[in-house]
Amino acid sequence: MWHRLRSPVQRVAYYTVSIGREAVPRRLWRRWWAKRLAGIEAGPLDPEIAERVAYYNKLWPGAAVGEAPPLDAMARRPSYYYYDLRQFALAFAPHLRFAHVFGDVTTVPPVPAIVKSRPVDGANENSVLMKLDRLRHFRWPRDGGAFIDKKPAAVWRGVMNNAARKRLVALYGNDPRFDIGHVGAVFESTMAKPRLTVREQLAYRYVISLEGHDVATNLKWIMASNSLCMMPRPRYETWFMEGRLEPGVHYAELRDDLGDLPEKVEHFERHPDEARRIIAAAHAHVARFSDRKREELISLLVLQKYFECTGQIDPGFASANLCR
Repeated sequence: MWHRLRSPVQRVAYYTVSIGREAVPRRLWRRWWAKRLAGIEAGPLDPEIAERVAYYNKLWPGAAVGEAPPLDAMARRPSYYYYDLRQFALAFAPHLRFAHVFGDVTTVPPVPAIVKSRPVDGANENSVLMKLDRLRHFRWPRDGGAFIDKKPAAVWRGVMNNAARKRLVALYGNDPRFDIGHVGAVFESTMAKPRLTVREQLAYRYVISLEGHDVATNLKWIMASNSLCMMPRPRYETWFMEGRLEPGVHYAELRDDLGDLPEKVEHFERHPDEARRIIAAAHAHVARFSDRKREELISLLVLQKYFECTGQIDPGFASANLCR
């Protein structure tokens, strides 16, 4: 599996750009965003942008941040979370307050806070999503293999950090029909298997995605590939909008007990056109995150709405156009 920040070259490039960004005077970042915002206000907002900002940030005017720290007191660890958020925070006044929780977040904060992940169900308005830990979650290889040319079996590799993963390995770790096994701490030595790279896993028609501490890291690259994603309904979501994924449309749904894996593989072996339709819909969802400029604009608007709805910026563009 890939490292958190992948190759050393990519790690160096990431930190070089991020640290270099700090050298640009803040007033220039703020002037640039003010100009960009004025340009947006001059015309109707793209419905796709408005929809996504409203999805990530569900706050309404009157939300309170309490004693949250100012922007310039943002936590610096983990550093890749810091730099992912800092890129957009530089466009706002340093005294503005905002709560943030870095890491794998599976509960809703008591006050509106910037997070990478949140529960899909329930009242999750205080969890404001931003595109954090993006090098781990939002880069994937090109898959040149056609679905029909791949191995007609399901594959999974991962660490045993929750009950669902242990159940999967217990059920199918020794099943010759699949290539399923753990690569972390010993669970059952007979079920431990060699690590597989992403490209090696994409040699299979079916790739299983199971959530770990929060979301499943492999979900995004599976959906960007020509393999079929098989998983239970997601319980957590990130910038990728996992809560908007529909079973039978974007992925092949497995029961929570995972007992239906063999019959689901057999079904799609008999109906490959159905599998290809799901893969095409998955590609369309992934394409929503491919435009860098649009992604940056949505990120800035999420923060703009946060500061407007918490009463720290005079009500304006976001309150009028994005609070819904």
